[in-house]
Amino acid sequence: MAVTDEAIEKIKGMIVSGALRPGDRLPKESELAAELGLSRNSLREAVRALSLIRILDVRQGDGTYVTSLDPQLLLEALSFVVDFHRDDTVLEFLAVRRILEPAATAMAASRIGDGELAALEAQLAALGGAPSVEELVASDLEFHRGIVQSSGNSVLCSLLDGLSGPTTRARIWRGLTQEDAVSRTLQEHRAILAALRDRDAEAARSWATVHIASVEQWLRSTL
Repeated sequence: MAVTDEAIEKIKGMIVSGALRPGDRLPKESELAAELGLSRNSLREAVRALSLIRILDVRQGDGTYVTSLDPQLLLEALSFVVDFHRDDTVLEFLAVRRILEPAATAMAASRIGDGELAALEAQLAALGGAPSVEELVASDLEFHRGIVQSSGNSVLCSLLDGLSGPTTRARIWRGLTQEDAVSRTLQEHRAILAALRDRDAEAARSWATVHIASVEQWLRSTL
C-alpha cells in the first residue's frame, strides 16, 4: 500500500471508530503524524486528498476539521466524477436512475405535503401545452428533484441529483428528434403527479418507471 493510501486509511479509521467526530478539529500535524506512525509529508497528502472529497475541511490559519459528513456534501464528489462520463455510458446512468427514482417516487407518495403538490402543479401549469425542448428538460429536472426531496431520504436525493446530469443531453436529443417526446413527457408527468395526489405509491412507482424507461428505450434504438 502506498504511504499516502495508508495515511488515508488511518485517518478514515479514526473517523469510523469515533475517535474523530463530525466537526472535530484534527490534532496538530506533528502530533497526528507521530500518533499514526506516519511522515508529515504523507499525512499532508492524505489530508489534501480527503479535503477534495469533503471528508476534511482545511481552514487556513485555523486548522483541519472533520466536515459534517452530511450525505449531500459527501456525494458532491460523485457529481464531479459523473462529469467525466462518456456518451456510451449514458444508458448505464439511465439504468441506475430506473432502479432508484421509481423507489424514491413511491416513498414520496406517502410523505409529500400539500404545499409540495401545489408547487409541482404550478410548475406543470407554467409550462403550458407546447414548451420548447430546453424548457421541458429544465422543468423535468426540477420536477423530479422536487419529488425525490419529498421522499425524505437525503442520500437518495443526492445520488439522483448527481446522476441526472449525464442524461440531460440525451433527453434534449430525444425531444428534438422524437416526434411525440414533448407531449408524452408532459402526459407522464401528469400521471406521476396524479398518483402522488392520490397517495398511490405503486402507481407513482409504475409511472416513474415508464417515464425513465421510455427515454432509455428510445436511446437504445438510436445508438
